[in-house]
Amino acid sequence: MLRIGLVSDTHGLLRPEVLAFLAGSDHILHAGDICGPEVLERLARVGPVTAVRGNNDRGDWALALRETETLTFEGVRVHVLHDLKQFAGREPVHVVVSGHSHKPLVEERGGILFVNPGSAGARRFKLPISAGELRIEGGRARAHLVAF
Repeated sequence: MLRIGLVSDTHGLLRPEVLAFLAGSDHILHAGDICGPEVLERLARVGPVTAVRGNNDRGDWALALRETETLTFEGVRVHVLHDLKQFAGREPVHVVVSGHSHKPLVEERGGILFVNPGSAGARRFKLPISAGELRIEGGRARAHLVAF
């Protein structure tokens, strides 16, 4: 079984409890609004990281990030982007991981699992601080979110 850590909207803040939750991940996906290379450097100490650029990711460091990434884990295709409104739906994927709204979400629609791990950075309004994980086994993915 693979464990893929999911995080988004850190906005330059990587909380110790989020790092502890992500420990042991086989891979970490960051769905944008990272707001500084230090966050990615700290995540890379936990495990391999794939990150996409969010609307608040600016500067030379962010130019290396793509707006979308699609990865395959044990036959499960996972598409990562910051703003779900940008998902065209043409990509043949099993899971879509997004951020931007800061609202945690796990929902299946049309055979695709949509996951927003919420915001792991500064609290916004009354939304929770959260992160998530994908558990991939036997060609299937399950998502689980945790609030801190």
